[in-house]
Amino acid sequence: MSAPGVSAGNERNPALWAGIVAVAIASVLAAAVIGSIAVPPGDVISVITGGHASDPGHDAILRLVRLPRITTSALVGAALGVAGLLMQTLFRNALADPYVLGANSGASLGVAIVALAGGASGPAFVGTLAGWGRLGTVLAAAAGAAAVLGVVLLLAVWVRNSVTLLLIGVMLGSVTGAMVAVLIVYADPNSVQQYMIWGLGTFSATSWADLEVAAPIVAVAIVMTFFWVRPLNALLLGEGYARSMGVDIRVVRAVVLLVAALLTGVVTAFCGPVGFLGLVIPHLVRGLLRTSDHRTLIPGCALVGATLAVWCGTLADLPGENTTLPLNAVTALIGAPVVITVLLRSRAQGGVV
Repeated sequence: MSAPGVSAGNERNPALWAGIVAVAIASVLAAAVIGSIAVPPGDVISVITGGHASDPGHDAILRLVRLPRITTSALVGAALGVAGLLMQTLFRNALADPYVLGANSGASLGVAIVALAGGASGPAFVGTLAGWGRLGTVLAAAAGAAAVLGVVLLLAVWVRNSVTLLLIGVMLGSVTGAMVAVLIVYADPNSVQQYMIWGLGTFSATSWADLEVAAPIVAVAIVMTFFWVRPLNALLLGEGYARSMGVDIRVVRAVVLLVAALLTGVVTAFCGPVGFLGLVIPHLVRGLLRTSDHRTLIPGCALVGATLAVWCGTLADLPGENTTLPLNAVTALIGAPVVITVLLRSRAQGGVV
C-alpha cells in the first residue's frame, strides 16, 4: 500500500523492470562494441566474463579504455540520478539538481587554485598539487567541494527553512564562481585552457585505481538512502506534514545533504562538473514508473541514470571518429529537451513545477 501523498503506478510491473534491466545491459554491451574501432560482440562478452578477446588490440582497448569509461559513466549516472532525486524531494523543487548547493562551484574553485595559481611561482602546497597532475586535480576538486558542502551542512543545523538553505547554497556558488573569474583574469592562458577543458567534464580520464576509490563511496551512499525512504516520502507533502508524522526534519535534512554531498563530490572530483543528468534522470524515472514512492524511485534513478550516462559517454566519443565531444555538450543536448518536455507536460496537466 502506498504512503500518503505517494502515487502508485508501474512500480510493481515485473515486465517493466525486466525491460529497464535489459536496456541497461544492452547499453553496456553496445557501448563496448561501438567506437572509433569496432570491437566484435563476442570479444566484448569474452572480456566481460573474465576471458580474453581474440585480438590483443581489442583486448587492450576494452580493458584500458572502454570498460573503465563505461563503468565510470554508469557510476556517475547512478550517483547523480539519486542525488538529483534527493535534492528535488528535499527542496520540493522540480528544477533542483545535485549541484544546487554549490558542490560544482567549490570543486571548480579548488581546481582553479591549482591550475591557475599553481606552478613554480605559486605557494608551495599549491605548486606541489599542480605537479601531481591528475591526482592533484582530483584532490583539489574534492577539497573544494567538501569545503563548500561542509559550510552548507554546518548551516543546516541552524537554518529551519529548506528554501533558505537552498538560497544560501546558491549564494555560496556565486561567491566561489566570482573567485574563479578573478583567478582567470590573472592566469596564464595555457592554464586557463586546461581549466576550461576540466570544466567540460569527461568519463574517459578515470582509471581502475580511481574506480576502486569512487565505487565503494557511491555504493554506500546510495544504500544509505534506502534507510530514509519513509521520511523522504513524508517530505513530499511538505515539512509540516512530515513533522506531524514524527519526522525530525533537521536530522533528515542533514542526512540527505550528506548523502547528496558524497555522491556529487565524488563525481565532480573524478569527472569534473557533469551537468543535466542529475536534473533530468528523476523526471524520466517518475514519468516511466508513474510513482513518487522512493522505494521505487531510488533504484529506478540508479538504473536509468546509469543507462543514460553510458549513452552520453558513448556519443561523446563519436563512434567511428577519432574526435571527442565535450561531455557537457552531449548531456545538455539530451537533457534540455527532456526538461522542456517535462515542463510543458506539467503545464498541460495543470501541475505546478
